[in-house]
Formats: sequence, structure tokens, C-alpha cells
Amino acid sequence: MIYVQESLVPEEKIIFGGYFHWMYTASAASWIIVGLIMSIGILYGGVMLEYKTMPPLEYISDVLWDIHPIIRIAALLCFLFGILRFGMMMAIKATTEIAVTNKRLIFKRGIIARHVDEISIDRVEGVIVEQGILGRLLEYGRVVVRGMGVGSIVLPDMIINPVNFRKAIEKARDYKEASRP
Repeated sequence: MIYVQESLVPEEKIIFGGYFHWMYTASAASWIIVGLIMSIGILYGGVMLEYKTMPPLEYISDVLWDIHPIIRIAALLCFLFGILRFGMMMAIKATTEIAVTNKRLIFKRGIIARHVDEISIDRVEGVIVEQGILGRLLEYGRVVVRGMGVGSIVLPDMIINPVNFRKAIEKARDYKEASRP
């Protein structure tokens, strides 16, 4: 949370940090598996079109070079798509910072082109937690923070413990109200 720590004002403390659930990483990794399966399917289809039967495995490297180059390129593109999708999801995970401080909610995305959404804790109107069945079982979900006059901040899917995140916002609101003179 480099950006969050750098942007803290005096007497501001981080109460709760939002992090991605391990299921986010698993779903990112599944894109590599999907790309690999699609590549193997395309290559298998190309071999079956070329030979009408599956040749013995010891000749498979020769057989793969015999199929049409467009089929090989399509298989490579499917695999590269899976790798690219994995890389994009992991870049989002690495460059996203979410924090609740005693004064505001901070949601930062991006590293070069930075997009920051902030809302003062006393301007928070409501917090919505969205969890499906699997999210309830594994304790992840989406948090939507509605603010007075500023719209909504929709945090990414698969945030760890969204209910605790909502409680942290309520705690920060209580802390803010208690510190008023």
C-alpha cells in the first residue's frame, strides 16, 4: 500500500486494508489452463483432419509439423490469449490498493495511469456487500460504497472478508463522530 501510505495526512491511520482473495489468483491461473486446453483441442482437431486417425505418440512431433501452419498459429494464439489474460488479471491485483482510514476510503488502480477514488468517511451514505453462494462459503465478495453527492465506489470482485470491510467503514464512521468536538 505504497500510495495509501504516501497519501496519509497527519493523524490519519489505516484501519483496514482490502485485499484480493486467493480465488482471484486461482481464476487468473485458470485462464492459462483454458488457453492450454483450447490449444490442445485445436491441434488434436488439426491432426484428426490431416490423418483421420491419431498416430502413435512417438511420431507426434513430426505430425504436428505436418499440419497446416494456420492451425498451429491458432493453437499458439489461444495459448497466448490465456497467458495474456492471466498477466492482465495479475497486473490488476498488483496495482490495486484499497484502504479504510479514520478519515476516508481510498481505492487506487493502475501504476502509470493512476485512477484514485476517495470518499470522506463522513460522506459515506451506505455500504452494500454482494456475495454469491461460493463467496459466502469462501468469504469473498464485492463491496459498493455509496456516498452523499459523489455517487458510488464499486470495489473489485473477490475482496477478502467484505463483511469485515463494511464493519471497518462503520468503525471509521464511529471513530470520526467520536473525535468531533
